[in-house]
Amino acid sequence: MGETKVLILGGYGVFGGRLAELLADLPQLELIISGRDLARAQAFCAAYKGPARARPLKLDRLDIAEVLRSDRPDLVVDASGPFQEYGDNPYIVIEACIAAGVDYLDFADAADFVFGVAALDVQAKAAGVFALSGVSSFPVLTAAVVRELASDMDIVSVEGGIAPSPYAGIGLNVMRAVVGYAGAPVKLWRNGEPGQGLGLAESLRFTVAVPGKLPLRNIHFSLVDVPDLQVIPPEHPTLRDIWMGAGPVPEILHRVLNLLAKARAHFEWPSLAPWSPLFYWVLNRMRFGEHRGGMFVRARGTKVGKPVERSWHLLAEGDDGPYIPSMAVEAIVRKLLNGIRPATGARPATRALELADYDELFEGRSIHTGFRDEPSEAGAPLYKRILGSAFDALPARLRELHGTSAARKWEDHAEVRHGNGLLARIIRAIVGFPKAGTGVPLTVNFAPEDNGERWTRTFDGKDFSSHQSEGSGRDTHLLVERFGPASFALALVVEGERLLLTPRRWSLLGIPMPGFLLPKGISFEHEEAGRFCFDVEISAPLVGRIVAYKGSLNPV
Repeated sequence: MGETKVLILGGYGVFGGRLAELLADLPQLELIISGRDLARAQAFCAAYKGPARARPLKLDRLDIAEVLRSDRPDLVVDASGPFQEYGDNPYIVIEACIAAGVDYLDFADAADFVFGVAALDVQAKAAGVFALSGVSSFPVLTAAVVRELASDMDIVSVEGGIAPSPYAGIGLNVMRAVVGYAGAPVKLWRNGEPGQGLGLAESLRFTVAVPGKLPLRNIHFSLVDVPDLQVIPPEHPTLRDIWMGAGPVPEILHRVLNLLAKARAHFEWPSLAPWSPLFYWVLNRMRFGEHRGGMFVRARGTKVGKPVERSWHLLAEGDDGPYIPSMAVEAIVRKLLNGIRPATGARPATRALELADYDELFEGRSIHTGFRDEPSEAGAPLYKRILGSAFDALPARLRELHGTSAARKWEDHAEVRHGNGLLARIIRAIVGFPKAGTGVPLTVNFAPEDNGERWTRTFDGKDFSSHQSEGSGRDTHLLVERFGPASFALALVVEGERLLLTPRRWSLLGIPMPGFLLPKGISFEHEEAGRFCFDVEISAPLVGRIVAYKGSLNPV
């Protein structure tokens, strides 16, 4: 096979640039990095690394027909935008590609643009080319997830959202599009018929929590105008409601956008798009918090006449997450190089890929996905409700201890260590933590209580207890452990053969406490020589270690 030419409009931008990086390992590719700023295209190509070749080209999308004749690319990828502002002839690039017999893909996030591309279907088929629009996370990945969820239920409603890492960076065109529809009507499917919502004025909270992984913090999502709202409902006859949101952080800036969106709708202000450079500047400089992102899709419906709810979760660590929107185009390009072509015609890209295709794309990256059933299995033990499918990956002894809701008693020995300092001694006295020592006899009684468990630990005849329960609200998918007036929300994380208990939030007398005062410490359970083993460390800022204890337990 000879060299394949791929012309990327906006190739030095956020999405186009990441796509070029994802394709860098393919020596059979020549990437034409185009845009209106030749200097930026040249700088991108000069820094580009990999077997694939990249060359710059100055190009205004309105002049695409001439370049198609002169450079004769095999594929055009439009990664420019904003697609909401493509004017009276939004499909000029697609029409030029069809006329030249060139295949076409785009990253369009504008619902009307993606939904309307099917009007060119007859022309594309006659030319023997494909023109797929919206080849990105919305709607390709979300549509694949909804199809998977629909395989086991009759879907009635769908909600979804994307929460980018604060360090991901966002392009000015994307910001212009988002701010532009803030407070404006957004077409969606509501109560079984076409309806509308208000962009960025409707919100919900959700915790993205892949079973067994450290969840994202509870995120505030707001309605966005994405293709899913129009292209997914026709595929599912029982679907009555659909809603898709975004959860950018910091939340304070997100809340400002919510207020402006509501004010625009109420006072009938003009578009807020002129303010987009300001939001772009602020959002790309207010970078703090965890370098993690995620997605979710939640479906409610019926199965054998009974109501069911199931959700899909995605977590992306570090720099891997920002590449996900570009991976759908990457997958199609790789398939093309292997002789696998999409069917000819022009249409939204909802069926371009399946979840199995994404599994291959995510392999080797810090990207994790999983499903959750809500509510959890009726009567399931506490830890199984929180861990979901990850519970089955625990070592046998951990499953035995946590695999029942019945009263039980385990015992053996422990080693207890104390921290120094007056505050540490005061806290130990208030809670009733045990005295320091080695070979300390230990008995733990587990008793059902208030839809959770009361753990009473007896170290050498002295008791201290806590109550564990399943979190809700902002503590959803977390284990909440209460010691007297203090409650701690802990993430249950399966890491190899260990179950880590990682502090995420805490409150005192029901009042949320600042995160910088959150007690910390590495605490985990594991199995060793057929015994249940634990290693708990409780420390706090300004206090240091309060207590640490480790040992083993066997059932009585």
